[in-house]
Amino acid sequence: MAIQRVQSKWAKTTALLCSEQMRQYIPETSPFRRETIRAMLDQHQMVYVKPDLGTFGHGVIRVDKLQHHSWSYQFQLGKRIRRFSTFDSMYKQLAAVQSGKRYLIQKGIHLLKHQNRRFDLRVMVQHNMQGMWETTGIIGRLGHPAKIVTNYHSGGTPLSFQTLMSSHLPEFEQTNLLNRLSVLGVNTAQQLQTHYPGLKEIGIDIALGTDMHPWILEVNTLPDPFLFRKLKDRMVFKRIYRYAVGYGRFKK
Repeated sequence: MAIQRVQSKWAKTTALLCSEQMRQYIPETSPFRRETIRAMLDQHQMVYVKPDLGTFGHGVIRVDKLQHHSWSYQFQLGKRIRRFSTFDSMYKQLAAVQSGKRYLIQKGIHLLKHQNRRFDLRVMVQHNMQGMWETTGIIGRLGHPAKIVTNYHSGGTPLSFQTLMSSHLPEFEQTNLLNRLSVLGVNTAQQLQTHYPGLKEIGIDIALGTDMHPWILEVNTLPDPFLFRKLKDRMVFKRIYRYAVGYGRFKK
């Protein structure tokens, strides 16, 4: 059977929200609408606006409600930051960028930082040789200093979990968090599979808040396994690749 792919971020989010257990890990997310953006900015002060079908972080916009005497709102796309004195002027530019395509609004999570750069985590989950879900790798993605996304294709730097977390948690707590993320990875895959039974692999982008609560930003059903070649531990990538061959993504 062919490996199933699901492009729509909204479809994957709604599938996860069907699980009461999973809801605590999903930031508030809604389809792009004027009044929803206004309400979410009033509540959270920062949101991300992202294309429903986008990849590699392309088209992701960070929108902030500012506490500033000259500017009330700003948004950043790529390296460019625009500032606005009113919601209407900001929304007009935002709608021009959106230009009729399907976009989502997501509550902004303030990412942990390493050397003053934001980072998140990619959690790889795959069918193992027994056809069971297994978390096979966790790697950090350190964002480009001038950008809002952490993707490797947008200038992010892959680094080990331990390197990024060393200034945030002692070693034994890092181990506990890794175990929690591994379980969360498997639970996420199992829930998605109830809606999409042909899935064999997923890559989960997870943000950690300062309280170390994991937030699922996005789930990719065509994850890049080669990211894990950047780790010093060669066994991680070898296992990921072996499983991918096993379920037919790559030929032997």
